[in-house]
Amino acid sequence: MNLSVFDIFKVGIGPSSSHTMGPMRAAREFVLGLKQDGLLESTSQIAVRLYGSLALTGVGHGTDRAVLVGLEGAEPETVDPDSIEPTVQRIRGQGRIKLLGEREIAFDEPMQLLFMRHERLPGHSNGMRFTALGEGLAVLREEDYYSVGGGFIVKGAEPQTSAAPVSHGQATAPYPFKSAADLLSCCREHGLELYELVMANERTWRTDEQIRAGLLHIWKVMQGCVDRGFRQTGILPGVLKVRRRAPKMFRVLTESKGASALDAMDWVNAFALAVNEENAAGGRVVTAPTNGAAGIVPAVLHFYVRFEPGANEAGVMRFLLSAAAMGMLYKTNASISGAEMGCMGEVGVACSMAAAGLVAALHGTNEQIENAAEIGMEHNLGLTCDPVAGLVQIPCIERNAMGAVKAINAARLAMRGDGTHKVSLDQVIATMRQTGADMSTIYKETSQGGLAVNVPEC
Repeated sequence: MNLSVFDIFKVGIGPSSSHTMGPMRAAREFVLGLKQDGLLESTSQIAVRLYGSLALTGVGHGTDRAVLVGLEGAEPETVDPDSIEPTVQRIRGQGRIKLLGEREIAFDEPMQLLFMRHERLPGHSNGMRFTALGEGLAVLREEDYYSVGGGFIVKGAEPQTSAAPVSHGQATAPYPFKSAADLLSCCREHGLELYELVMANERTWRTDEQIRAGLLHIWKVMQGCVDRGFRQTGILPGVLKVRRRAPKMFRVLTESKGASALDAMDWVNAFALAVNEENAAGGRVVTAPTNGAAGIVPAVLHFYVRFEPGANEAGVMRFLLSAAAMGMLYKTNASISGAEMGCMGEVGVACSMAAAGLVAALHGTNEQIENAAEIGMEHNLGLTCDPVAGLVQIPCIERNAMGAVKAINAARLAMRGDGTHKVSLDQVIATMRQTGADMSTIYKETSQGGLAVNVPEC
């Protein structure tokens, strides 16, 4: 496995890692390729077609907007969320687009950015086709991309899977693992804590100081997202007119001063809601491992810092390193794409990751960490992805709060045991993959089943 912690935790923007961040990346990569090969100045038209889940829920997930700003050179990690709306309005108002901010051409969005709702590319439900046309409408280049979850993209006409490897050059990590069994065995063989093994692998690509700075930056962005979510008020974008709840919860909890034995749970709910309301509004979030599930890891990490005696920076590092290892296992052996696995590939994976991270932060054993991750996923198996109106609001926001509480309970159950259990994490991941394959397509981020067809949009 050649995955990094920073492949699992990435800074980006809402509302969706697969439907917003991935398409933005793909659009930018396509026009960068044109420039690198000397084709940008010859390009007179760009055509974009969106397929499968991207077509069915793309408007609600902001895919069209992401493609437009991506063609102009925006990146999810660095784009100012407040700049997106003015950019989109300029392109639509003028009927012109500036490829990479350099090459201005006419762009007729209704004719050149098409939602192919009844078609699907062979490799994945989240498919895109970019075409560059030159003089006389000659095709200069045409490429297919797939957004396979968590902001990852893969390119090519051949079928791809969400488990496609990520390249970090020729360097190979010293402790590769493909399964949880491999991971535990390697830790035992070398006398390592799980987080120590992940840290050793990260040193393949970064120095200790770079790793520490990167992890603390991830934590800082998570904290900032919660803070913004507590301050922002009003109605979330879209036809559902969902009102933000996190600010009121924050105010009530702050004023209550710990009056209830269940205040800790209320705070966890508030942390998760704050993040996912920010995500739904297109704000800055950490993909953990996806945007649709971005509130679970931050909520549980905030719980650790606020309510666990002795919580410190080292515990935060253990949490993130161990949680990322679980994310790598799901990415490699199943999927973190709601369009492939339903919501168990997003909220389920995030719950599993957060449970493992909390046990690691609390100095649990490697076996207890694996047990917590297994419990977190076992009780999310079969979870559907059925966003109402294609928006990451209902049931997504509350589902993150439920997932965060479930992660904490999974961690507590694991910590009460000695790490031995009947169902292994590897078995649960295999079951998840099989369940996702068996699940009807309408329950996999298409808004064609479940709550999406039983709840009025307005």
